[in-house]
Amino acid sequence: MIRVPRVVAAATAALAVALGSPGMAQAAPEPEPGRPSAPVSPVSPGMAEGWTITGSGQAKELVWRSPRKVPVGDARVEFHSGNRRLGAPVPAADGRTFRLPLAGVRLGKAEDLRAVAAGRRLDAAGEKAAKERRRLESPAVPSAPSQAAPVNEVDPGVTGPFRTVSGEYSLPSVRLPGYDAKVEMKAAVVAPAGATGRRPLALFLHGRHITCFKGDDVDLAWPCPAGQKPVPSYRGYRHDQKLLASQGYVTVSISANGINAQDGGTEDAGAQARSSLVRLHLARWADWVADPSTAPAIVRQAPRADLGDVLLVGHSRGGEGVNRAALDSLTPPPAGQDGYTGRTRWTIRGTVLIGPTIFGQNPVPDVPSMTILPGCDGDVSDLQGEIFVDGTRGVSRGKALHSAVYMTGANHNFFNSEWTPGQATAPSEDDFSYGGDEHDRVCSPGTSTRLTAKQQQKAGSTYIAAAARLFVTGDDRVRPLLDGTPVRAASAGPARVLTHAVGAARSGAFLPGSSARISGGGRLCAQVDPRPSVSCLPPNLEASSPHFAQWETGKEPGRHALAMKWSRSGTATELSPARPVSLSRAKALALRVIVPPNSAGTKLDVGLTDASGKRAALGQVRLDGLPGTSRTSSYWAREIRVPLSAATRAGLDLGHVKTLRLTPRTASGKAWLMDAYGWRHGTPAVEPAKLTRVDIGRTTVKEGDLGTRTYQVPVRVSGTGSGKVRLFVDQPGSEYPAVRVVTVQPGTRVDVPVTVRGNTRYADDVDHPVAVKTVRGAVVGSHRGGLTVENDDPRPTMTMTPVADQVTEGKPLVWRISLSKAADVPLFGDLLILPVSGGTELSTKDVPAAWLDEHFDASPTPERPLSRLPDEPRLWFQLPAGGRTVDVAVPTVTDQVSEGKEALRLRLETYDDGEPAEGPEFTGTVRDAS
Repeated sequence: MIRVPRVVAAATAALAVALGSPGMAQAAPEPEPGRPSAPVSPVSPGMAEGWTITGSGQAKELVWRSPRKVPVGDARVEFHSGNRRLGAPVPAADGRTFRLPLAGVRLGKAEDLRAVAAGRRLDAAGEKAAKERRRLESPAVPSAPSQAAPVNEVDPGVTGPFRTVSGEYSLPSVRLPGYDAKVEMKAAVVAPAGATGRRPLALFLHGRHITCFKGDDVDLAWPCPAGQKPVPSYRGYRHDQKLLASQGYVTVSISANGINAQDGGTEDAGAQARSSLVRLHLARWADWVADPSTAPAIVRQAPRADLGDVLLVGHSRGGEGVNRAALDSLTPPPAGQDGYTGRTRWTIRGTVLIGPTIFGQNPVPDVPSMTILPGCDGDVSDLQGEIFVDGTRGVSRGKALHSAVYMTGANHNFFNSEWTPGQATAPSEDDFSYGGDEHDRVCSPGTSTRLTAKQQQKAGSTYIAAAARLFVTGDDRVRPLLDGTPVRAASAGPARVLTHAVGAARSGAFLPGSSARISGGGRLCAQVDPRPSVSCLPPNLEASSPHFAQWETGKEPGRHALAMKWSRSGTATELSPARPVSLSRAKALALRVIVPPNSAGTKLDVGLTDASGKRAALGQVRLDGLPGTSRTSSYWAREIRVPLSAATRAGLDLGHVKTLRLTPRTASGKAWLMDAYGWRHGTPAVEPAKLTRVDIGRTTVKEGDLGTRTYQVPVRVSGTGSGKVRLFVDQPGSEYPAVRVVTVQPGTRVDVPVTVRGNTRYADDVDHPVAVKTVRGAVVGSHRGGLTVENDDPRPTMTMTPVADQVTEGKPLVWRISLSKAADVPLFGDLLILPVSGGTELSTKDVPAAWLDEHFDASPTPERPLSRLPDEPRLWFQLPAGGRTVDVAVPTVTDQVSEGKEALRLRLETYDDGEPAEGPEFTGTVRDAS
């Protein structure tokens, strides 16, 4: 059974003392049953509440304990030092403790440590800051739509003509690379009854959730412990499946509990494993199409599936999983990292991504997609799924439609009925409530903007069906529901749904970037950059825009927007791309523009200038902000369109447009332009381009004793064609990686050298991470890897000698800890206080009360021997990097009681890669002062 390990509880703030100073020591937190005690220390005296370091050598870990339980969810908890990502810690079974192995991790200042999930800070400092933001938040009423959008002519949410049949299948579990426990092959099928011919197949993949439960107790384990039941997350999309099945689709929802329980320590958060699982199921369906007699009973009852028309639907981490499955179906991943090794016998026509993660930020450009962004998502709260739209721009031919559907008032969990209170079999919750108990005027249940569970599920089903109808059957009548046209679906009920899109052969491209010229009142801003002078949003709003979701680094080149801020009407901003763009086949200009949440009535005049200098005013647009608070990610771009008819009448050369001009017509305001494209009716056929595929690998080498050696980070280039990617290579001593653009094509080597200097001093492993993002003409599978340099020198031995072990009252007992050889990293150990056999033991009234309180959180009364303090009392010590000795002192006090001799018995315990080793015992004696 794979089970997330239980961990040591975090030390209290009173234990955060400087261990490197002579005479200083630290008491241990209580170890959990079955886990050996390990030394605990802060990085420095500035370490914040809840943070500790445990272990020693290769077993050293950075530990953060949350002030409250962090629910199992899809957003990945990460540790950051300032703006630098340290890594993703492994969660413990208690839901509050997170551990990051420090082998190879370079720590910064203690006060810069942050625990972050989806851009939201989770640790105590972040909680305080969030409460302060909410306290200062403007009481403005959330904006309402200026008018109800008209109803689209076709409603995809209407139940179809077919009755449905449902059932489940369970196949032998499978082994996936990198996972110890086998993963289940279990699924729920809902299909049309009585439908003839082959029918499109829609496959659903749920996200990361608890895996096991018994009553109100939940667990993240696989297989489930005795007495617990698996959480049936795969059954949570039955409402979506029934609607699609009634319309003629065969649907299957697969279980992924085995991945959820094991992906906590994986570099890609389980994306490749989920892709493998999806394609293993699709391969079985292909087999059953070829020979129905081998299929499970429910599959034989269903119409034969058409594997040439497949829609993949993924929720949360399942969204990133089906995106990877679409990529892997077009371009196979490297051998050894994939659990599916057969050939592709299906065609993915589109993907639907519900509140998805996209840790890799490399979406598939040539497979149409629709991404639902829940406006009250309390899990993937930065709505990073927007990158499934923005990240496709300029990568390939741009024919595939990529749509974002912003659903005001929807949370993360309720799209799955098995994650919804009142509907779920296992314990469940409203994920937005994790953000705090305070009332939120947009997202708290009962507000005018918050959807009920059934309203949310109905709206979700309707838009999933819209994507299926457009991507799979090619019904262009539903395109307006997805492409930014201001229409709504009647079946979505009261849900306020807004959309925008890129792709679908939109022409031209006004993209804010370093090659474009910006003049007038606007400026080019960086989407991800900590410097307020260049960033699009100030630091306190860094997680408030889905478009600006952070990736592997806190400062990322190549991502920009056009920021406008004005204090009077008429201050125009002009954007001129490096080369004139063509809008000759377009009917309108579509702009994606962000305005602040809750703002209303922002007006902009839109104009164009052609290469000859001729100007035309296209018209005026009005924008209202989304409903938002400090707990929502509501800086989201509205799509607005202005007809090009005025430009045609003015004689503008639409084949060579040089400049886009935006002129505010309100007294003051702010706005950010993401992009502008020429738009026309219709959805073009999509034919995937032949693209280069890049996968970053990981390798491990020994440090060596002498000289230097140069190694290469493995970079695999496959596929066809030629493209460009942006490499991010860690720079030791720098907060940000070095970045370079590289041309890639199969058969060429991508040079990522790492120089390793050998030595003979003990140290930690060193990690040299590398990440990659596509620029154009390429796709990325494994986006993160690197080279790990293993320490190959033995750990110095630790000895203990008395400095002052026979003293009079009022003087300290002192022992010296020595190393056989200096090390390049701090080393830890402890002195366990043992009972004295025969004679009188030093008691709690024989040492200073302040020292006792500081190191053991104890008081002198009632008087008791020091060995009887709770939790195996220990005196922790640290030998700093490069140091050979440290003194550990136990101060004593002078009293008026005649006690003769009192003794303190200690045993040295050291830790070699986390394994405790008992050393020699020493006894010190204290005599009366007179």
